Amino acid sequence: MIELRNVCKAFKTPRGPNVVLNDVNVTFPALKSVGILGGNGAGKSTLLRILSGAELPDSGEVIRRARLSWPIGFAGGFNGSLSGEENSRFVARIHGEDVDAVVGFTEDFAELGSYFYMPVRTYSSGMRARLAFGLSMAIEFDYYLVDEVTAVGDASFQKKCRKAFATRRERSAVIMVSHNMKTIREYCSTCAILEGGTLRMYESIKEATKHYQV
Repeated sequence: MIELRNVCKAFKTPRGPNVVLNDVNVTFPALKSVGILGGNGAGKSTLLRILSGAELPDSGEVIRRARLSWPIGFAGGFNGSLSGEENSRFVARIHGEDVDAVVGFTEDFAELGSYFYMPVRTYSSGMRARLAFGLSMAIEFDYYLVDEVTAVGDASFQKKCRKAFATRRERSAVIMVSHNMKTIREYCSTCAILEGGTLRMYESIKEATKHYQV
């Protein structure tokens, strides 16, 4: 279970504060995949980073009684001077995983070829996303945090990603942010809408559809 208690987050802009989370109180249940809908700039990616702990809220509390992935596609935690292999080894050790198994899975999944052994600073943004996705799939989490906009690769690679998620959803939950209802229907069983700093949970995707305006 993940719980947000009175969570607030705002960013300074020339026009004043942009409040993306305004006293949010929400519980994400175990083994239930949740899609979070919202327009551009609504704060969806910020919410994922706060859930993972990669970013702190201005106030409030995030309670995590589960093992969470980092936001898939978020490569800010990689050391640019280290190779993909070395970053994978480091992450595996941090999470107490079998290092060789994680490295082998990530190398095969990410399809980076010789770049896997080169410094991450030489990667394109798409290659970083592939590495982050493969590394996420190499480790068993209770929740996988996914930002739809980070989807990369050709049709074959995207098919592999969907298959990996299908396998993970049999024993884990997905929290996915998107502005696309079709994507949410494909991956999630229930839905929330982030709008004007408010995160509202709905019992079903069908119910959320009635309230979501693209």
